[in-house]
Amino acid sequence: FYNRLEGEPICEERASEAGQLLQMSSGTTGEPKCIARAWSDIDDEIESYTSAFVEPQDMTPLIAGPTTHSYGLICGVLVALKRGQSPAILDTGNPKFLLRKLRETERPYLISSPAILYTLARLLPAGEQIHATMTSGTLLPEPWFRQIRAKSRHMFQQYGCSEAGCIAINPNVQAANEVGYVLPRFSLRDTGTAGEPKEIAVERKDVAVETRDLGYRRDDGMLVFLSRLDDLINVSGLNVYPKEVEDVVLTFGGIGDAVVFRKQDAFAGERVALLFSAEHAVDRTQLRQRCAERLAAHQVPTEILQVERIPRQANGKISRRDVAARYGAGEFGPVRTEAA
Repeated sequence: FYNRLEGEPICEERASEAGQLLQMSSGTTGEPKCIARAWSDIDDEIESYTSAFVEPQDMTPLIAGPTTHSYGLICGVLVALKRGQSPAILDTGNPKFLLRKLRETERPYLISSPAILYTLARLLPAGEQIHATMTSGTLLPEPWFRQIRAKSRHMFQQYGCSEAGCIAINPNVQAANEVGYVLPRFSLRDTGTAGEPKEIAVERKDVAVETRDLGYRRDDGMLVFLSRLDDLINVSGLNVYPKEVEDVVLTFGGIGDAVVFRKQDAFAGERVALLFSAEHAVDRTQLRQRCAERLAAHQVPTEILQVERIPRQANGKISRRDVAARYGAGEFGPVRTEAA
C-alpha cells in the first residue's frame, strides 16, 4: 500500500438476509437440534395465535418458565405484547412465591409447565382456584390432569413443535389428550380417525411439517394426541400406547409417577416395561393383576420395577428412549423397601 491512494475494500458487500430466531429442540426423542425460524414466520404465528385464541385477552399473563424456549418467549412474552398486555416473568424456584403472585394478580393467566402446574395445584387449599392455566410440552398423566383441572377456573392447552411453532390450541380442556383446534394458518394433511390414527402433519404455503406424533381429528375439529411414534411399542404386531398403560398403573393406591417404555424381546419383538415410584412398597404381583384386569394381554407390563424417582426433565417431559437405555444398562435399582 506504500505511496498509493487507492482505497482497498475490506470485504465484499452482501445483500442483507432476513433475521432468524435460532432455538434448540428439547431432545426428548434424540439429540437436540438447532432450529432456525424466520421472524416473518413468527409474526404470522403470533397473528394466527391471537386471532384464534381470544379467551385470555382480559387476563394478566404470568409466565412461570424459561423464555429461552418458544413456549415462554413466543406464546408467552410476544403474544402478550401483541395483545397490549404487560407479562410478568416469574422465578419458578419457590412455589409459595408463585402462589402469592397469583393471589395478588387480577385475573391471572398462568403459562407454565405441567410439573409446575401440578405442584401448585397440590399446594392450593381446598376451595381455591387459579383463574386460568396454560399447559404445553407433554401429555399430562391422568392424576395430574384431574388435579390441575379441578384447581383451574379456566384451563387451556396448546400443542406444537420447534419447527412449526404452535399448531393447535384448546380453549377449554376437558381431557388430557385433547390438544386443541388447529390454528388457521395450518391445514391438517390427514385427519385420521380414532380407529385408524395418523401421523399429525400440517401444511402451510406448500411446506409440510411432520411431527412424528400419532393422533386424529374428531368431527368437532378437536385434535386428539395419542403418542409419539417413537414411543409406540409393537408387541407381536399390536400397538401399545404407553400413556394408556401408565394411566391404569397410576390408579393403584400410593403410586405417584410411572413411565412405560419398550424392551426388546426375542419372541414378541418388543415387550412393555414399567418403572414406577410410590409412597410405600408396592406388591408387583398385585399391580400386574390390576393391569391384567384393565388392559389387553399385550399391554400388560412384563417387567416391573419400583424406583425412588422417575427421571423427568425440568419441563415435566420424560425421554422414554433415555429411560430404556439406562434401564438396559442397569442404572435403576429397586427401592430398598420394595415388596416382592
